Amino acid sequence: MIGLDSSATSSNFIKTIMEEDLAAGKVTEIVTRFPPEPNGYLHIGHAKSICLNFGLADDFGGRTNLRFDDTNPVKEDVEYVESIKRDVQWLGFDWDGLFFASDYFGRMYEKARLLIDKGLAYVDDQNADRIRESRGTLTEPGIESPFRNRSAEENLALFERMKNGEFGNGEKVLRAKIDMASPNINMRDPVIYRIVHAHHHNTGDAWCIYPMYAFAHPLEDAFEGVTHSICTLEFEDQRPFYDWVIEHCETEAKPHQYEFSRLVIDKMPVTSKRKLKLLVDNGIVDGWDDPRLPTISGLRRKGYTPEAIRHFCREVGVSKSFGIVDERMLEHFIREDLKLKALRTMAVLRPLKVVITNYPEDGSEWLEAENNAENEEMGTRQIPFSREIFIERDDFMEVPPPKYFRLFPGNEVRLKNAYFIKCEEVVKNGAGEVTELRCTYDPETKSGTGFTGRKVKGTIHWVDASQAVPAEFRLFEPLVQDEAEETEETENSSFLDRINPNSLETLQGYVEPGMKEAAGGDKFQFFRHGYFNVDPNLSGPDRPVFNRIVSLKSSFEIPKA
Repeated sequence: MIGLDSSATSSNFIKTIMEEDLAAGKVTEIVTRFPPEPNGYLHIGHAKSICLNFGLADDFGGRTNLRFDDTNPVKEDVEYVESIKRDVQWLGFDWDGLFFASDYFGRMYEKARLLIDKGLAYVDDQNADRIRESRGTLTEPGIESPFRNRSAEENLALFERMKNGEFGNGEKVLRAKIDMASPNINMRDPVIYRIVHAHHHNTGDAWCIYPMYAFAHPLEDAFEGVTHSICTLEFEDQRPFYDWVIEHCETEAKPHQYEFSRLVIDKMPVTSKRKLKLLVDNGIVDGWDDPRLPTISGLRRKGYTPEAIRHFCREVGVSKSFGIVDERMLEHFIREDLKLKALRTMAVLRPLKVVITNYPEDGSEWLEAENNAENEEMGTRQIPFSREIFIERDDFMEVPPPKYFRLFPGNEVRLKNAYFIKCEEVVKNGAGEVTELRCTYDPETKSGTGFTGRKVKGTIHWVDASQAVPAEFRLFEPLVQDEAEETEETENSSFLDRINPNSLETLQGYVEPGMKEAAGGDKFQFFRHGYFNVDPNLSGPDRPVFNRIVSLKSSFEIPKA
């Protein structure tokens, strides 16, 4: 089993930089931050960033802040704030400081005024479309705004009026004054403030101008004394502007940005917050925690453990190289985590009734069964057995193919933890469907008695009909039929058109009576079916609902270093 060593993170280039910075005296303490925007629920990609930021700080005895980049009041909500806090703590981390970008709105406003005063920012009256058109291309320089050379006094007065609510949305913006011919388009006078007349979840209606993320991000890092600001590679082109803001806003702390490749998992449903929100808003899934989604809350409800996700993120590693991770790698770690923890029990998902005709009609007994063959410390349990049982419909065939070793007319199999039974008769309904099997059992073949008289090639699981607990089982397939999330979409083709209509299969079956009181979040290995989790949202008294986490077998192996 692959586990964590004394370090929370494996060796990587960012960790090496931190070691060198400490050794050279550039920093005396490692301070990182996890800065989500509260406009949706976190997904598995965020888990990698959480483990990296918190893990690196833990490795060096440093600090990590949880900071909400709440600079867009139109898309943000307290619900998302609370879900993010819950997910971070569930993954096993706690923050040293809890901050919001909105905590610094006053200080950011003053830094913007400083830039104006230094002739490095100006109010532009052009609308968003015109600004976009004048940005230029990768081969052509941008066109300077006709308002670029306003005086500092005029810009300060207009910026003040923007703050006071005298202009409508989009009527004016504040832009940094850098270089419209820069080869990096991000340096061509980027917008740093825009007007948004909307209620903010933290500041209410105190502000109607809001900083752009690219401007707010470096300032937040500097205000909090962050030493290493870790981002995904899509922010690499933004680093020159990050450094420009730090330099010209004259911040006391001088954080530096580092980029790593984001987590992309093959066959994993969409991880774009926008697309996830579309799935939720259109009722395609039953919420942000739907087990078919790659959100952390969805994985939690499906049955993934924080240990499995942390081990997975550590094994994936950190680099600047783009790569796609096999989904089976994530599944490997949940199997490894649960194989010694989960109670191994029996469940029948597609029941077929079996009557054991030579078993006493009023008879019953209790049989002993191991709770986990790989972990003796989990002990044993007692399971009931009587004249009528349920088996899996897939474990019977009236006309079997060659080398079929389960139940068919005239064949004998072992019932796990019980007896040998032999199929004597098949009962059908008027439509010709098999509704019941009549079998006989051999009382000499009871499990645990050392019977050696003969052997059978097939062993099947079962549940006693008299005490079986009705249960619902939810089996999942990929939510999106097209695996390529980043496929270019056209007006006539959206990822919503590629939703898999069979992504959820719901079955009604039975579990052992000992599982009647199973609570939400309890995890089990059902013999031959896989690992399952009790759904915390849908399970009710005397009728548990189980989500399949993962099947039992996989051909995947962790690559050796």
